[in-house]
Amino acid sequence: MHIVIPDDYQNVISTLDCFARLGNHKVTVLHQLQPATEDQLVERFADADALVLTRERTRIDAALLDRLPKLKLISQTGKVSSHLDLAACTARGVVVTEGRGSPVAPAELAWALILNARRQLVPAINAFRQGRWQVNLGQALAGQTLGIWGYGKIGQRLARYARAFDMPVLVWGSESSRAAAQADGHQAAASREAFFAEANIVSLNLRVSDSTRHLVTGEDLARMKPDALLVNVSRAELIAPGALLEALDNGRPGFAALDVYESEPLLDPAHPLLQHPRVLCTPHLGYVEKAGYELYFGDAFDNVLAFFEGAPMNVANPEALERGR
Repeated sequence: MHIVIPDDYQNVISTLDCFARLGNHKVTVLHQLQPATEDQLVERFADADALVLTRERTRIDAALLDRLPKLKLISQTGKVSSHLDLAACTARGVVVTEGRGSPVAPAELAWALILNARRQLVPAINAFRQGRWQVNLGQALAGQTLGIWGYGKIGQRLARYARAFDMPVLVWGSESSRAAAQADGHQAAASREAFFAEANIVSLNLRVSDSTRHLVTGEDLARMKPDALLVNVSRAELIAPGALLEALDNGRPGFAALDVYESEPLLDPAHPLLQHPRVLCTPHLGYVEKAGYELYFGDAFDNVLAFFEGAPMNVANPEALERGR
């Protein structure tokens, strides 16, 4: 079978230990960074029996599927999300399998961003390399309140990190999230307004869905302290378009640390977020880590092998198995 793996930005998938599992199949790994047109995707995927998708880097919709009659399987790293039209796959008999996620790497990156942004390490290091000594004054984390919106696996890890750094934790989110946080000895915010107003650092740790898309508004951000930090390693779509830049320019919050953007990959060095003096940006590295890749792609490759051996597993749309291609 021919397996196509698009969007290997770093050219690392073939170096993973788990890649050897595909040794009995033809495998094409693609490394293009620039967003592709539908015609380009059709050309690249035309001979594929299976696609292995790296998270949400490639969008799969009905129009594309109609032009890929040979495609039988899409093996998703991690969980299926809105980039993939599951109903369209089912209607065309394309089976979709999914794997697991891990909170470890994204939580660690979020903490690295918090530490770096608060101590202002990047401008200090850059100045040092230019021959300047101690150009700024950062802030310690101890005593600052970490606000966590979304007390899931990542949010819970961040809360544990905060406790080790002597930081009080304030949680907002669903009723169950707030209750879980309180059960763990943390404080639940009295209201959404209080959450943004009281936290020194706000970390967004929510999935994107119809109910959370553009959930954070300019009004929310305007309630933050002038020296507060907003951290987003989840999805840029959680924030209303343009709201963060406007809020930063208005002075509330004072700082932001971001790993996600409305359009990715972000390749424009003149982008306002990259140029903003009070924004720390990383290129969506939250899940881009060796052990995480071995987990994500190991699951995805196992799902491919199981499917072509006639024993499909972890199928997100079992109805497609009856339709077939």
